[in-house]
Amino acid sequence: MDGRRGSVLVLTNLHDVTTDIVLRVLAARRVPVVRLDPGTDLLTGASLSASYGTDGQRGALRTPSRDLDLTRVRSVWVRRPSAYDGPPGLDEHDRRFARDQSFWGTGGVLASLPHAHYVNRPWNNRAAEYKPAQLSAAQQVGFLVPDTLITHVARDAREFVAQRCGGVVYKPLWNTPYRVAGRPHSVWVREVCEQEITDAVAGCPHLFQARVDKAFDVRVTAVGAWLSGIRIDSPDLDWRRRQGLMRCGPVEVPRAIEQSVHAYLAHFRLVYGAFDFAVTHDGTWYFLECNPNGQWAWQPPDVTDGIAHALADQLEKGSDP
Repeated sequence: MDGRRGSVLVLTNLHDVTTDIVLRVLAARRVPVVRLDPGTDLLTGASLSASYGTDGQRGALRTPSRDLDLTRVRSVWVRRPSAYDGPPGLDEHDRRFARDQSFWGTGGVLASLPHAHYVNRPWNNRAAEYKPAQLSAAQQVGFLVPDTLITHVARDAREFVAQRCGGVVYKPLWNTPYRVAGRPHSVWVREVCEQEITDAVAGCPHLFQARVDKAFDVRVTAVGAWLSGIRIDSPDLDWRRRQGLMRCGPVEVPRAIEQSVHAYLAHFRLVYGAFDFAVTHDGTWYFLECNPNGQWAWQPPDVTDGIAHALADQLEKGSDP
């Protein structure tokens, strides 16, 4: 077994290059790291066992290069692990059974290691990903939230749009993979008019939100007590659509926003969060959403470096005594 107490366990896929930025910082600090993609690695040579009893909780993770005592894990960084899919070669029902057992079994073990510090704990991530929960929490901690309607009633949606002279946008409630003519298709935030809303709205809930007459967008990245903000200027309503056209630069985060950011993280028990705001011409900040596992390496190099070191600080320190 690995005798060095305090390994960092990183759960992510093989192609996650963002993780490499933080791993280089940890390597420079000589912090031991084990990287694992449980959805694939446990089908291709790695193994995991955990026991629970009168002598406490024990466990072992074995990879082709490392053996790790799970009671010695200092921190767990839940980045972008692959989805559990079940072993190939099984029929549909057996594979679905194996996939679900892996999600609840392997996922449950890795999400509940004793004494480990999580960035973030998976079920806290999941709770914080619900858009209605985000909007409710945002109001509770003092953020301004644009008028928002979540509905599957076309009449209510049309009335909502008609009553807002500044315009209304549609946003998906979840980033579901979508295809058009067999090709991947992204569903971006876009403006909608009353005439576009048909009875097809009844098929599922839709999120409609008053359009903010914004001067620019802001991304605030928070890691524990550390945070950084960048201003985003884009010709698109949704700046993610054509990131090559956006311009980024530093922006000062007002003290009130900073306090609400930390209160929001505490509400969901998060260590990390990527917050998006729309800022009006008179300097009013409107909360749009918070991704508890949002990408961050696309930001300017000095900001990316700051985020990487803040994450490394969290992973290195582990749980408070």
